[in-house]
Amino acid sequence: MRIVLFEPEIPPNTGNIARLCAATRTPLHLIEPLGFSIDDKHLKRAGLDYWPHVDVTVHPNLDDFLSRVAPSRLVLASTKASAPYHTFRFRPDDAIVMGPETRGLPLELMEQYPDRVRIPMTGEVRSLNLSTSTGILLYEALRQTGGLD
Repeated sequence: MRIVLFEPEIPPNTGNIARLCAATRTPLHLIEPLGFSIDDKHLKRAGLDYWPHVDVTVHPNLDDFLSRVAPSRLVLASTKASAPYHTFRFRPDDAIVMGPETRGLPLELMEQYPDRVRIPMTGEVRSLNLSTSTGILLYEALRQTGGLD
């Protein structure tokens, strides 16, 4: 299992996701451009003392990630996806791709990869915080694939 943040914009979200990845021993991949410096104080504050335990790789673009890591499947998270995450069948070698906070994943990417999931929401809320959404999806994927202790 891997978490991929495509062009993340907000340092505390990435820091919180890094902590989540450290807690679950899940590799974290950041796809540039990043909306912050990897040395950003807010990023490190959100991750606290967990940074040495995060398996993080920064890639200049998605093609670099795909060629270097060669994941068997990309699972894209989007509020526009039809499959609710709890009915989707995750695999242990999936790469869960999360989009930028202000605009989500680009349409071209969504059209290229058919495996997409959403987190059901009711009411007037358009979306959840990126780190909250990542936690929901990662823990469900790990639950399904036996990745939880």
